[in-house]
Amino acid sequence: MSKEQSSIAKAWEATVRKSQVAAKRRAHSFFTTMSVAHADDDDSVSTPVSGEVYHAEKVLSNGDFYTGQWSDNLPHGHGKYLWTDGCMYVGEWVKGKTNGKGRFSWPSGATYEGEFQAGYMDGKGTYTGASGDTYKGSWVMNLKHGEGTKSYANGDYYGGDWQRGFQEGQGRYQWKNGNNYNGQWRNGVINGNGTMIWANGNQYDGCWEDGLPKGNGTFQWVDGSFYVGNWSKDPREQSGTYYPSDSPAGHSEWDPQELFSVELNDCKVNPGENVSILPLQKMLNWPGTEGEFLQKQLTRKPSSKGNDGSVRPRRMSVNGEVNYHSWEGDGDVSFDIIDGNSLMEGRDLDEGFESLQLEDPDLTETIQQQQQRQIRLQPMKRQGDTISKGHKNYELMLNLQLGIRHSVGRPAPSTSLDLKSSAFDPKEKVWTKFPPEGSKHTPPHQSCDFRWKDYCPLVFRTLRKLLKVDPADYMISICGNDALRELSSPGKSGSFFYLTNDDRYMIKTMKKSEVKVLLRMLPSYYNHVRSFEDTLVTKFYGLHCVKLTGAAQKKVRFVIMGNLFCTEYTIHRRFDLKGSSHGRTTDKPESEIDATTTLKDLDLNYIFRLQKAWFQDFCRQVDKDCDLLEQERIMDYSLLIGLHFREASGFRTPLGIRTPPGNRDPDDDGAGPRLSGVDMDKLLLDDRRASIRLGIQMPARVEKTVRKGDETQLIGEPTGEFYEVVLFFGIIDILQDYDISKKLEHAYKSFQYDPTSISAVDPKQYAKRFRDFIFRVFTEDT
Repeated sequence: MSKEQSSIAKAWEATVRKSQVAAKRRAHSFFTTMSVAHADDDDSVSTPVSGEVYHAEKVLSNGDFYTGQWSDNLPHGHGKYLWTDGCMYVGEWVKGKTNGKGRFSWPSGATYEGEFQAGYMDGKGTYTGASGDTYKGSWVMNLKHGEGTKSYANGDYYGGDWQRGFQEGQGRYQWKNGNNYNGQWRNGVINGNGTMIWANGNQYDGCWEDGLPKGNGTFQWVDGSFYVGNWSKDPREQSGTYYPSDSPAGHSEWDPQELFSVELNDCKVNPGENVSILPLQKMLNWPGTEGEFLQKQLTRKPSSKGNDGSVRPRRMSVNGEVNYHSWEGDGDVSFDIIDGNSLMEGRDLDEGFESLQLEDPDLTETIQQQQQRQIRLQPMKRQGDTISKGHKNYELMLNLQLGIRHSVGRPAPSTSLDLKSSAFDPKEKVWTKFPPEGSKHTPPHQSCDFRWKDYCPLVFRTLRKLLKVDPADYMISICGNDALRELSSPGKSGSFFYLTNDDRYMIKTMKKSEVKVLLRMLPSYYNHVRSFEDTLVTKFYGLHCVKLTGAAQKKVRFVIMGNLFCTEYTIHRRFDLKGSSHGRTTDKPESEIDATTTLKDLDLNYIFRLQKAWFQDFCRQVDKDCDLLEQERIMDYSLLIGLHFREASGFRTPLGIRTPPGNRDPDDDGAGPRLSGVDMDKLLLDDRRASIRLGIQMPARVEKTVRKGDETQLIGEPTGEFYEVVLFFGIIDILQDYDISKKLEHAYKSFQYDPTSISAVDPKQYAKRFRDFIFRVFTEDT
């Protein structure tokens, strides 16, 4: 251990002991500030100038210790932080967050050495686990993402592509026993085309699915004989032909199922170890990020909360322990730091602010403005009207639920993802009668007599399987005891929209022409969704029709889609972007715009900045999706974007980033515990079902823009004002082809307006304009 490390460790241990003794002596003054003073410190030390960087040593009341460069009440520059639990970070800081090159170590012996950004492990870095696993490569927001290699403690090795923390793309896995696989991966599992070579020289070359051979492939022995066929773990689906070699020792009696039961037994992929606690979870919300007023002297007025006049802590951490720390600021300022893993009570936050009294009256207004920005709105009513008995569409809802239950619950044989062309035939549909008294295949019901139609049932059943939709969950969401909700106003097309109670699915009524378009493009759509797991186009789960019998003979066609904004996060802003300018602004006055308002191109006042790896994935996928739509002669689609401002859920705002006025979390009235931003990050990483994916729960930054003079300017000028957000986005309205009505609309409007500003243009021109616009709105975060 170096002399510097030894002296720092001794200083830290000494201050921990002092803090523990002092804590016992001051049972009624938990918030008393502590600091490490230099031998030559005296009362005449001047207050540092704002922005000045100097060396400081700071001790929190819980015993944590920081030494290094300091500016404006924040670590800024190079510094070292030691936690009492044994964690330590040494490296670069920017405004209170780990940023740049650094090294984080855990008490277990695990270490991460590499690049950080805004508190995240982000960039190039090496993580060595306590067990000896070592990953070296690219990181994006605490996740392995990009190219990287991993050496496992048991001797296994992987080198190749990673996405969202898992092996995905092209990669090679080498087992300690000499076996190796080279090929495609998905979500940490062998999936796609690849070659497995065993140490004895045998090899399998072909298709894989979920870690097992599936589909066409060839197994070859070292003597030259081989077996070619269609592989499946289900013996009923297995078929193929054996071709012997010239060798007298043949394998004609070999059972292909031995590949699954014997050969692959010693080819298990090591899951490796997980990071026990992320560095971001250890970071504190430092003082000084609330605004300029924190640079001034603050004093606490006496409070009845404590016997000694100090404010008593009542916020509790998740394990029930009080978890409050205090920094001693420059000047005589003391601040309360909320631990990243604690839960906060709204009323205490308010009381804490009430107890602050300013010596400088000029700053009173600043404090009030800060408080105003943190006022929370009343809880927002959920979108839509519940369809209860007496509603004009109540019977239609019952018919829909009966039909879905029948379609999804009907037994069907397991099918391969390789569908025959006949499955996509528009004439491939199934009619079912639903008399009120019931029938052999349908239950009795209280609705009217109706007929139910399933379009291409096998294709949509396979799509749901491909998109990992559980049939039971699907039925419960749509057909459970909870009623659907009808959105208050139909869309521009005249269609009505319904939401399931859990917000997972959206049901849209369709015109006959839209049904024809979807059926026409269904083969290309299916292959596209199968080829590109992260496609941004709307996910379709079923296409149906309800036909009422009797005099009305009314037909209602509808499609079931995934709801892009099904999330625990509150969506604070919504944008529908096409890249055209004519008529592309909301018709609501500014006073009526709220979180449910869908804003348009000319309302857009942000640029979206994505991490490099995410931005590259985004550009590739938008190109692929636009190619599909252009090929199918589709136009008038748009990119729907939802923003959740991360600072709206908590009281303190990291990095000095403010939540825009009016973006407070409307679902949060301040009563009861709330998760901090760091806790939300932990939930994001822990919940595999809601993992970060392209277009889903993506952490990002947005930069505010303003339009100067020209109101038809699609993208405003950047202001340098940034906000941390969680992004949701996808391409919607993909069923409008360039038919005769759109051609006439284009001809008519071209006489009145700039032809490039209108939405109705040729699909090829539309795709180019859409791409160009979206790639200006989304940029790489540098």
